[in-house]
Amino acid sequence: MTQRLALRIFALCLSTMPPAALMAQETTVPAQSSEKRSASDEVPNVSHFVLDNGMEVVVIPDHRAPVVTHMVWYKVGSADEELGKSGIAHFFEHLMFKGTTNHPAGEFSKAVSEIGGEENAFTSYDYTAYYQKVPPSALKEMMAFEADRMVNLVLTDDVIGPERDVILEERNSRVENNPGALLREEHSATLWQNSPYGIPVIGWKHEMEQLNREDAIDFYTRFYAPNNAILVVAGDVTAEEVRQYAEETYGKVPHGPELPPRVRPREPEQNTARSVTLRDERVSVPSFYSEWITPSYHTAEDDKETAALEMLAEVLGGGVRSRLYERLVVKDGTAQSVGASYDATAWDDGTFTIWGSPRGEGDIETMRAAIREEITRIAEEGVPDDELEKAKNRSVKSLIFARDEQSTMARIYGSLLATGGEVEDVNEWAGHIRAVTSDQIRSAASTYLGAETATTAFLLPPEDMGGGADEGASPGDQSAVNDNIEPAVEETDGTTAGEQGE
Repeated sequence: MTQRLALRIFALCLSTMPPAALMAQETTVPAQSSEKRSASDEVPNVSHFVLDNGMEVVVIPDHRAPVVTHMVWYKVGSADEELGKSGIAHFFEHLMFKGTTNHPAGEFSKAVSEIGGEENAFTSYDYTAYYQKVPPSALKEMMAFEADRMVNLVLTDDVIGPERDVILEERNSRVENNPGALLREEHSATLWQNSPYGIPVIGWKHEMEQLNREDAIDFYTRFYAPNNAILVVAGDVTAEEVRQYAEETYGKVPHGPELPPRVRPREPEQNTARSVTLRDERVSVPSFYSEWITPSYHTAEDDKETAALEMLAEVLGGGVRSRLYERLVVKDGTAQSVGASYDATAWDDGTFTIWGSPRGEGDIETMRAAIREEITRIAEEGVPDDELEKAKNRSVKSLIFARDEQSTMARIYGSLLATGGEVEDVNEWAGHIRAVTSDQIRSAASTYLGAETATTAFLLPPEDMGGGADEGASPGDQSAVNDNIEPAVEETDGTTAGEQGE
């Protein structure tokens, strides 16, 4: 299961529990009862507590295999960077794999490799996370390594310069040489008019080139502290073991400086349709995607709104049983791919995306017209009960299947807490999905998916090769594709000891 799917399996209005309440005692979160939920909807018991230095800890027991996933999430991402310092969050993620005063560069990675473990890291808009997947016997050692580099990194100019060259080369290979990635950057900068979400996670090249040792130390000092971190452990361990190990390792790290409230510039009202077009000789099959700014789990007025958007995405383009797939791929044969997603795991607003790519002689404008018809139908008529029930079942099954992979569950909880959520929200999610009504979906479609407010990206071959959409085409209402169809989550994978990861 991809992280994109995993992060779409809960839709709730989230509020942050006061730190004092979190620190009062360990809370074991049982599965909530609901007359609309079957036993299979319930998630396993999860323990949640806070160390004396402010570090949150979540334990997700899974004893089916002798493996444990250990993750540390820092509540800082690219959207928290100072203006003019784009890319520093991702750059610092690389620097975390360098040496400390206690361990030379490469020792941590060698320890993971010698026991057949996995490790990596990733940076997104709202968080940076580091993880290892190892045998339970190595868990405390992983904690000790992570706790050490939380405070003891050696950041000299000899470290900074070469690693800056690494991230610049990463940008060259992943973005500058990739038409889809270039288009995503331009599209995001057009979609977000005021939010830092319009700045690429990896950073703008000209600003990345100026990042220095002073920037790195300032970032480290401000954000890398236990009171700005979440420890998530999933696998063959108990809450008692994790608490003991955490207190003996992370618990020795001093509480960091108090951070100001996480407040960013908010988006103005979206009232225009916009489009971005890239033609490139490396593109042979045209594709497109449309995106709308929507409430996230953290900014929505209530859980009904986000649950309705979840179900709207599932009904429209959630898979092979969705309306768009059955009409455009199966029935009409005019599309080779089409889909929709609602990405709402964010501190600020989220997005709703629809994407597609035509098949054979099919063209983009015909696809977009058909997609608009389906959106209009839902906005006017809602969704029939039988269709809605099937979509709800598919969504709830996604959560059930997600439990088969402990690292997926660790990511679900980590990303949720890093963006203002609570552990209990995962248990409550199925009940909210079960309660969604046709009228709520109709309202979501009419409120958020207007043709007059979509920002659409077109990835096309050169004009002499055909393509299917004029550069001045109305951004209308739909679809998402980038390199190869579905737009990627804006997340930059990490590096292990300076090498490309994940």
